[in-house]
Amino acid sequence: MKLAALLFTGAAAIVCLPVHANLALAQKNACTACHAVDKKIVGPSYQDVAKKYADQKGADAAVAASIKAGGAGKWGPVPMPPQPALSEADTKALAAWILAGAK
Repeated sequence: MKLAALLFTGAAAIVCLPVHANLALAQKNACTACHAVDKKIVGPSYQDVAKKYADQKGADAAVAASIKAGGAGKWGPVPMPPQPALSEADTKALAAWILAGAK
């Protein structure tokens, strides 16, 4: 029984790792200064972004491009600053995480 509990705990940690890694990536790059998972701060919540882009072809590329280049006017008057130093892999990881509802 203890072995089963240990294996389950280990499996849960592995499954949760990408979520925590992507949240940490968002925090590291100051995304969470303006965005939260489930509420508007300065910019929209990640869940609202996921809803807006749900079922849109090319949503991953569009969100990644917005992260990299910044943007203005999609969600109100406050512009989102660009993240040009963010690697392609990190940009894609954040976009995929956001589009999945930042769960």
